[in-house]
Amino acid sequence: MKITAIETYVCNARMRNWIFVKVVTDQPGLWGWGEATLEWHTKSVVGAIEDISQLLVGEDPRRIEHLWQMMYRQHFWHGNGIVRGTAISGIDIALWDILGKIHGVPCHELWGGRVRDHIRLYCHLGGGKMEDFYETAPGDAKRFGELAQMAVEDGFTAFKSMAVPETMPLEGLRPVKYAEACVAAMRDAVGDDIDIMVDCHARPSPRMGMLFAKALEPYGLYFFEEPCWPETMEDIALIQRAVQTPIASGERLVGVHAFRELLEKRAVSVIQPDITHCGGLSEARKIGALAEAYRVSMAPHNPQGPVSTAASIELGFATPSYIICESVHKDVEWREDVVSEGFTVQKEGRIVLPNGRPGLGIEINEEEVKKHPFQQEVLQRTFYKDGSVGDW
Repeated sequence: MKITAIETYVCNARMRNWIFVKVVTDQPGLWGWGEATLEWHTKSVVGAIEDISQLLVGEDPRRIEHLWQMMYRQHFWHGNGIVRGTAISGIDIALWDILGKIHGVPCHELWGGRVRDHIRLYCHLGGGKMEDFYETAPGDAKRFGELAQMAVEDGFTAFKSMAVPETMPLEGLRPVKYAEACVAAMRDAVGDDIDIMVDCHARPSPRMGMLFAKALEPYGLYFFEEPCWPETMEDIALIQRAVQTPIASGERLVGVHAFRELLEKRAVSVIQPDITHCGGLSEARKIGALAEAYRVSMAPHNPQGPVSTAASIELGFATPSYIICESVHKDVEWREDVVSEGFTVQKEGRIVLPNGRPGLGIEINEEEVKKHPFQQEVLQRTFYKDGSVGDW
Protein backbone atom coordinates (compact mmCIF):
# COMPACT_ATOMS: atom_id res chain seq x y z
CA MET A 1 0.00 0.00 0.00
CA LYS A 2 1.40 3.36 -1.06
CA ILE A 3 0.55 7.06 -0.88
CA THR A 4 0.03 8.32 -4.43
CA ALA A 5 -0.85 11.97 -3.84
CA ILE A 6 -1.46 14.63 -1.19
CA GLU A 7 -4.03 17.18 -2.30
CA THR A 8 -5.30 20.41 -0.76
CA TYR A 9 -8.77 21.90 -1.06
CA VAL A 10 -9.26 25.49 0.09
CA CYS A 11 -12.73 26.51 1.23
CA ASN A 12 -13.40 30.13 2.18
CA ALA A 13 -15.46 30.45 5.37
CA ARG A 14 -15.44 34.24 5.75
CA MET A 15 -12.90 34.81 8.50
CA ARG A 16 -10.91 31.69 7.64
CA ASN A 17 -9.99 29.66 4.62
CA TRP A 18 -10.44 26.04 5.64
CA ILE A 19 -7.60 23.98 4.21
CA PHE A 20 -8.71 20.37 3.72
CA VAL A 21 -5.96 17.83 3.11
CA LYS A 22 -6.67 14.64 1.16
CA VAL A 23 -4.10 11.85 1.30
CA VAL A 24 -4.77 9.45 -1.60
CA THR A 25 -3.56 5.83 -1.75
CA ASP A 26 -3.16 3.25 -4.49
CA GLN A 27 -6.09 1.30 -3.06
CA PRO A 28 -9.31 2.17 -4.94
CA GLY A 29 -11.59 4.33 -2.81
CA LEU A 30 -9.15 4.59 0.09
CA TRP A 31 -8.16 8.09 1.12
CA GLY A 32 -8.06 10.15 4.29
CA TRP A 33 -9.16 13.69 5.19
CA GLY A 34 -7.23 16.12 7.35
CA GLU A 35 -7.34 19.85 8.01
CA ALA A 36 -4.56 22.43 8.09
CA THR A 37 -6.40 25.72 8.52
CA LEU A 38 -4.20 28.66 9.55
CA GLU A 39 -5.72 32.13 9.30
CA TRP A 40 -3.83 34.64 7.13
CA HIS A 41 -1.29 31.98 6.12
CA THR A 42 -3.33 29.92 3.67
CA LYS A 43 -0.93 30.14 0.74
CA SER A 44 2.06 29.43 2.98
CA VAL A 45 0.48 26.28 4.40
CA VAL A 46 -0.61 24.99 0.99
CA GLY A 47 2.97 25.46 -0.20
CA ALA A 48 4.37 23.74 2.87
CA ILE A 49 2.10 20.73 2.29
CA GLU A 50 3.37 20.55 -1.29
CA ASP A 51 6.97 20.65 -0.03
CA ILE A 52 6.40 17.93 2.58
CA SER A 53 4.50 15.69 0.15
CA GLN A 54 7.82 14.97 -1.58
CA LEU A 55 8.81 12.98 1.50
CA LEU A 56 5.64 10.90 1.64
CA VAL A 57 4.49 10.00 -1.87
CA GLY A 58 5.37 6.35 -2.41
CA GLU A 59 5.46 5.57 1.33
CA ASP A 60 3.16 3.23 3.27
CA PRO A 61 0.36 5.35 4.89
CA ARG A 62 0.04 2.87 7.77
CA ARG A 63 3.46 3.78 9.19
CA ILE A 64 2.09 6.94 10.77
CA GLU A 65 4.71 7.56 13.46
CA HIS A 66 7.51 6.83 10.98
CA LEU A 67 6.03 9.30 8.52
CA TRP A 68 5.51 11.86 11.28
CA GLN A 69 9.18 11.64 12.19
CA MET A 70 10.09 12.16 8.54
CA MET A 71 7.87 15.21 8.23
CA TYR A 72 9.15 16.75 11.45
CA ARG A 73 12.87 15.97 11.22
CA GLN A 74 13.81 15.80 7.55
CA HIS A 75 14.46 18.65 5.13
CA PHE A 76 16.80 19.84 7.96
CA TRP A 77 14.36 22.34 9.50
CA HIS A 78 12.32 20.84 12.31
CA GLY A 79 8.56 21.15 12.10
CA ASN A 80 8.14 23.26 15.24
CA GLY A 81 7.12 26.46 13.46
CA ILE A 82 3.49 27.34 12.96
CA VAL A 83 3.37 26.99 9.15
CA ARG A 84 5.20 23.68 8.85
CA GLY A 85 3.61 22.42 12.06
CA THR A 86 0.19 23.10 10.56
CA ALA A 87 1.10 21.36 7.31
CA ILE A 88 2.31 18.29 9.22
CA SER A 89 -0.85 18.32 11.31
CA GLY A 90 -3.18 18.25 8.32
CA ILE A 91 -1.37 15.31 6.75
CA ASP A 92 -1.11 13.42 10.04
CA ILE A 93 -4.87 13.73 10.70
CA ALA A 94 -5.57 12.31 7.24
CA LEU A 95 -3.24 9.35 7.87
CA TRP A 96 -5.17 8.40 11.00
CA ASP A 97 -8.40 8.65 9.01
CA ILE A 98 -6.91 6.17 6.52
CA LEU A 99 -5.80 3.76 9.23
CA GLY A 100 -9.24 3.73 10.79
CA LYS A 101 -10.77 2.98 7.40
CA ILE A 102 -8.30 0.13 6.81
CA HIS A 103 -9.30 -1.53 10.07
CA GLY A 104 -12.96 -0.57 9.82
CA VAL A 105 -13.10 1.23 13.19
CA PRO A 106 -13.30 4.83 14.42
CA CYS A 107 -9.96 6.40 15.32
CA HIS A 108 -10.71 6.31 19.05
CA GLU A 109 -10.86 2.50 18.83
CA LEU A 110 -7.29 2.51 17.48
CA TRP A 111 -6.15 4.31 20.64
CA GLY A 112 -7.54 1.90 23.21
CA GLY A 113 -11.26 2.56 22.93
CA ARG A 114 -13.59 4.99 24.66
CA VAL A 115 -12.75 6.41 28.07
CA ARG A 116 -16.11 8.26 28.23
CA ASP A 117 -19.63 7.91 26.89
CA HIS A 118 -20.10 11.43 25.58
CA ILE A 119 -18.29 14.74 25.08
CA ARG A 120 -19.65 18.17 26.00
CA LEU A 121 -19.38 20.98 23.47
CA TYR A 122 -18.94 24.64 24.25
CA CYS A 123 -19.63 27.44 21.81
CA HIS A 124 -18.46 30.96 21.12
CA LEU A 125 -20.85 33.79 21.82
CA GLY A 126 -22.84 34.10 18.62
CA GLY A 127 -22.11 30.50 17.66
CA GLY A 128 -18.97 31.48 15.81
CA LYS A 129 -20.41 34.43 13.91
CA MET A 130 -17.42 36.72 13.55
CA GLU A 131 -19.27 39.96 14.32
CA ASP A 132 -20.73 38.68 17.60
CA PHE A 133 -17.59 37.06 18.94
CA TYR A 134 -14.81 39.36 17.80
CA GLU A 135 -16.53 42.68 17.18
CA THR A 136 -18.93 43.08 20.12
CA ALA A 137 -17.85 46.29 21.85
CA PRO A 138 -16.21 45.49 25.19
CA GLY A 139 -18.24 48.22 26.88
CA ASP A 140 -21.56 46.75 25.74
CA ALA A 141 -22.24 44.59 28.77
CA LYS A 142 -25.91 44.22 27.87
CA ARG A 143 -25.03 42.64 24.53
CA PHE A 144 -22.78 40.10 26.25
CA GLY A 145 -25.67 39.12 28.49
CA GLU A 146 -28.03 38.74 25.53
CA LEU A 147 -25.59 36.56 23.60
CA ALA A 148 -24.97 34.44 26.69
CA GLN A 149 -28.68 33.80 27.05
CA MET A 150 -28.90 32.86 23.36
CA ALA A 151 -26.14 30.27 23.82
CA VAL A 152 -28.06 28.66 26.67
CA GLU A 153 -31.30 28.69 24.67
CA ASP A 154 -29.36 26.92 21.90
CA GLY A 155 -28.66 24.06 24.31
CA PHE A 156 -25.12 24.84 25.43
CA THR A 157 -24.06 24.50 29.05
CA ALA A 158 -20.77 26.29 28.44
CA PHE A 159 -19.60 29.14 26.23
CA LYS A 160 -16.58 31.34 25.57
CA SER A 161 -16.48 35.12 25.29
CA MET A 162 -13.94 37.81 24.53
CA ALA A 163 -14.92 40.17 27.34
CA VAL A 164 -11.37 41.49 27.86
CA PRO A 165 -10.74 44.51 25.61
CA GLU A 166 -7.60 45.37 23.70
CA THR A 167 -5.31 47.17 26.13
CA MET A 168 -1.98 48.91 26.12
CA PRO A 169 0.83 47.42 28.26
CA LEU A 170 -0.40 49.48 31.18
CA GLU A 171 -3.78 51.18 31.56
CA GLY A 172 -5.97 52.39 34.38
CA LEU A 173 -9.22 50.98 35.70
CA ARG A 174 -11.42 51.56 32.66
CA PRO A 175 -10.67 48.32 30.69
CA VAL A 176 -10.75 46.25 33.87
CA LYS A 177 -14.15 47.70 34.81
CA TYR A 178 -15.40 47.04 31.28
CA ALA A 179 -14.39 43.39 31.46
CA GLU A 180 -15.91 43.01 34.91
CA ALA A 181 -19.21 44.54 33.76
CA CYS A 182 -19.41 42.22 30.74
CA VAL A 183 -18.72 39.08 32.78
CA ALA A 184 -21.17 40.19 35.47
CA ALA A 185 -23.84 40.63 32.80
CA MET A 186 -23.22 37.13 31.44
CA ARG A 187 -23.29 35.56 34.89
CA ASP A 188 -26.51 37.41 35.75
CA ALA A 189 -28.06 36.26 32.47
CA VAL A 190 -27.30 32.54 32.79
CA GLY A 191 -26.86 31.86 36.51
CA ASP A 192 -24.33 29.67 38.27
CA ASP A 193 -25.08 26.36 36.51
CA ILE A 194 -23.60 27.49 33.17
CA ASP A 195 -19.84 27.51 32.62
CA ILE A 196 -18.39 30.77 31.31
CA MET A 197 -14.96 31.08 29.74
CA VAL A 198 -13.16 34.32 28.96
CA ASP A 199 -10.50 34.45 26.24
CA CYS A 200 -7.95 37.28 26.46
CA HIS A 201 -6.42 36.35 23.07
CA ALA A 202 -3.06 37.09 24.76
CA ARG A 203 -3.89 40.78 24.34
CA PRO A 204 -2.81 41.98 27.81
CA SER A 205 0.67 42.49 29.12
CA PRO A 206 1.53 40.21 32.07
CA ARG A 207 0.64 42.96 34.53
CA MET A 208 -2.69 43.78 32.87
CA GLY A 209 -3.41 40.06 32.58
CA MET A 210 -2.96 39.76 36.32
CA LEU A 211 -5.35 42.67 36.95
CA PHE A 212 -8.00 41.16 34.69
CA ALA A 213 -7.63 37.72 36.29
CA LYS A 214 -8.07 39.10 39.80
CA ALA A 215 -11.02 41.30 38.81
CA LEU A 216 -12.87 38.38 37.22
CA GLU A 217 -12.06 35.82 39.89
CA PRO A 218 -15.34 36.32 41.84
CA TYR A 219 -17.41 35.21 38.83
CA GLY A 220 -16.28 31.58 38.93
CA LEU A 221 -14.99 31.24 35.37
CA TYR A 222 -14.58 27.71 34.02
CA PHE A 223 -11.23 28.93 32.73
CA PHE A 224 -9.45 32.19 31.87
CA GLU A 225 -7.62 31.85 28.58
CA GLU A 226 -4.31 33.32 27.37
CA PRO A 227 -3.95 36.14 29.92
CA CYS A 228 -0.68 37.19 28.25
CA TRP A 229 1.72 36.10 25.55
CA PRO A 230 2.77 32.43 25.60
CA GLU A 231 6.33 33.69 25.19
CA THR A 232 6.13 34.77 28.83
CA MET A 233 5.27 31.43 30.42
CA GLU A 234 6.71 32.48 33.76
CA ASP A 235 4.16 35.28 33.93
CA ILE A 236 1.31 32.92 33.03
CA ALA A 237 2.48 30.76 35.94
CA LEU A 238 2.47 33.78 38.26
CA ILE A 239 -1.10 34.58 37.29
CA GLN A 240 -2.14 30.97 37.85
CA ARG A 241 -0.64 31.04 41.34
CA ALA A 242 -2.32 34.36 42.17
CA VAL A 243 -5.94 33.33 41.49
CA GLN A 244 -8.19 30.34 42.03
CA THR A 245 -9.52 30.60 38.47
CA PRO A 246 -8.13 27.85 36.20
CA ILE A 247 -5.78 29.41 33.64
CA ALA A 248 -5.70 28.00 30.10
CA SER A 249 -3.17 28.42 27.29
CA GLY A 250 -1.44 26.56 24.48
CA GLU A 251 -3.23 27.23 21.19
CA ARG A 252 -0.13 28.91 19.74
CA LEU A 253 2.31 26.22 20.83
CA VAL A 254 3.64 23.62 18.40
CA GLY A 255 4.96 20.24 19.54
CA VAL A 256 5.23 18.31 22.77
CA HIS A 257 8.43 20.10 23.81
CA ALA A 258 6.66 23.47 24.06
CA PHE A 259 3.92 21.91 26.17
CA ARG A 260 6.50 20.21 28.36
CA GLU A 261 7.84 23.64 29.30
CA LEU A 262 4.32 24.96 29.99
CA LEU A 263 3.60 22.03 32.29
CA GLU A 264 7.00 22.03 33.99
CA LYS A 265 6.40 25.63 35.01
CA ARG A 266 2.98 24.67 36.43
CA ALA A 267 1.67 27.59 34.39
CA VAL A 268 -1.83 26.34 33.58
CA SER A 269 -4.72 24.19 34.73
CA VAL A 270 -5.90 23.61 31.15
CA ILE A 271 -3.77 23.00 28.07
CA GLN A 272 -5.20 23.92 24.67
CA PRO A 273 -3.23 22.34 21.84
CA ASP A 274 -4.72 22.98 18.43
CA ILE A 275 -4.76 19.62 16.64
CA THR A 276 -4.41 21.37 13.27
CA HIS A 277 -1.25 23.19 14.42
CA CYS A 278 0.51 21.27 17.19
CA GLY A 279 1.56 18.29 15.06
CA GLY A 280 -1.73 16.54 14.39
CA LEU A 281 -3.36 13.69 16.25
CA SER A 282 -0.03 11.91 16.75
CA GLU A 283 1.45 14.81 18.69
CA ALA A 284 -1.83 15.73 20.41
CA ARG A 285 -1.97 12.23 21.90
CA LYS A 286 1.53 12.67 23.34
CA ILE A 287 0.59 16.09 24.72
CA GLY A 288 -2.54 14.60 26.26
CA ALA A 289 -0.49 11.87 27.95
CA LEU A 290 1.88 14.49 29.32
CA ALA A 291 -1.07 16.45 30.68
CA GLU A 292 -2.31 13.30 32.38
CA ALA A 293 1.06 12.91 34.08
CA TYR A 294 0.73 16.41 35.52
CA ARG A 295 -3.01 15.99 36.27
CA VAL A 296 -3.77 18.96 34.02
CA SER A 297 -6.92 19.12 31.90
CA MET A 298 -6.95 19.22 28.10
CA ALA A 299 -9.40 21.29 26.04
CA PRO A 300 -8.12 21.54 22.44
CA HIS A 301 -8.38 24.82 20.58
CA ASN A 302 -10.85 24.30 17.75
CA PRO A 303 -12.45 27.31 16.02
CA GLN A 304 -11.69 25.94 12.54
CA GLY A 305 -13.50 23.70 10.09
CA PRO A 306 -15.38 20.40 10.36
CA VAL A 307 -12.42 18.03 9.99
CA SER A 308 -10.69 19.70 12.92
CA THR A 309 -13.84 19.21 15.00
CA ALA A 310 -14.12 15.53 14.06
CA ALA A 311 -10.45 15.00 14.96
CA SER A 312 -10.91 16.73 18.32
CA ILE A 313 -13.92 14.57 19.15
CA GLU A 314 -12.11 11.34 18.24
CA LEU A 315 -9.21 12.40 20.44
CA GLY A 316 -11.59 13.25 23.27
CA PHE A 317 -13.21 9.85 23.34
CA ALA A 318 -9.85 8.16 23.92
CA THR A 319 -8.03 10.71 26.12
CA PRO A 320 -8.57 10.79 29.93
CA SER A 321 -7.31 14.37 30.39
CA TYR A 322 -9.75 15.76 27.76
CA ILE A 323 -12.60 17.74 29.36
CA ILE A 324 -14.58 19.65 26.71
CA CYS A 325 -14.65 20.36 22.95
CA GLU A 326 -14.64 23.86 21.48
CA SER A 327 -17.06 24.22 18.58
CA VAL A 328 -18.47 26.76 16.17
CA HIS A 329 -21.71 26.09 14.33
CA LYS A 330 -22.90 29.41 12.92
CA ASP A 331 -19.76 30.79 11.28
CA VAL A 332 -21.22 30.04 7.81
CA GLU A 333 -24.75 28.91 6.98
CA TRP A 334 -23.58 26.18 4.61
CA ARG A 335 -21.18 24.46 7.02
CA GLU A 336 -23.19 21.22 7.07
CA ASP A 337 -23.31 21.13 3.25
CA VAL A 338 -19.55 20.65 3.07
CA VAL A 339 -19.25 17.66 5.40
CA SER A 340 -20.95 14.42 6.32
CA GLU A 341 -20.29 13.54 9.99
CA GLY A 342 -20.40 10.23 11.82
CA PHE A 343 -20.96 11.59 15.32
CA THR A 344 -24.30 12.92 16.56
CA VAL A 345 -25.03 15.93 18.74
CA GLN A 346 -27.91 16.09 21.20
CA LYS A 347 -29.15 19.68 21.22
CA GLU A 348 -30.12 19.58 24.89
CA GLY A 349 -26.79 20.08 26.63
CA ARG A 350 -24.93 19.94 23.29
CA ILE A 351 -23.67 16.44 24.03
CA VAL A 352 -21.70 14.51 21.38
CA LEU A 353 -22.30 10.76 21.08
CA PRO A 354 -19.53 8.58 19.60
CA ASN A 355 -18.87 8.28 15.91
CA GLY A 356 -19.47 4.75 14.62
CA ARG A 357 -17.96 5.16 11.17
CA PRO A 358 -14.36 4.20 10.32
CA GLY A 359 -11.59 6.72 10.81
CA LEU A 360 -12.77 10.24 11.61
CA GLY A 361 -16.21 9.32 10.37
CA ILE A 362 -16.38 12.28 8.00
CA GLU A 363 -16.43 12.84 4.27
CA ILE A 364 -15.87 16.16 2.50
CA ASN A 365 -18.08 17.12 -0.42
CA GLU A 366 -15.53 18.38 -2.90
CA GLU A 367 -18.18 19.88 -5.19
CA GLU A 368 -19.55 21.98 -2.32
CA VAL A 369 -16.04 23.12 -1.44
CA LYS A 370 -15.59 24.40 -5.00
CA LYS A 371 -18.51 26.78 -4.45
CA HIS A 372 -16.43 28.66 -1.87
CA PRO A 373 -13.00 29.29 -3.41
CA PHE A 374 -10.13 31.05 -1.71
CA GLN A 375 -10.61 34.66 -0.70
CA GLN A 376 -8.12 36.71 1.24
CA GLU A 377 -9.03 36.45 4.91
CA VAL A 378 -10.61 39.43 6.64
CA LEU A 379 -7.73 41.50 8.01
CA GLN A 380 -7.74 42.06 11.76
CA ARG A 381 -5.37 44.85 12.69
CA THR A 382 -5.16 46.56 16.04
CA PHE A 383 -3.60 49.89 16.94
CA TYR A 384 -3.71 51.56 20.33
CA LYS A 385 -4.89 55.14 20.81
CA ASP A 386 -1.39 56.47 20.33
CA GLY A 387 -0.98 54.64 17.01
CA SER A 388 1.30 51.87 18.28
CA VAL A 389 0.70 48.28 17.22
CA GLY A 390 -1.48 46.17 19.50
CA ASP A 391 -2.46 42.51 19.77
CA TRP A 392 -5.71 41.48 18.15
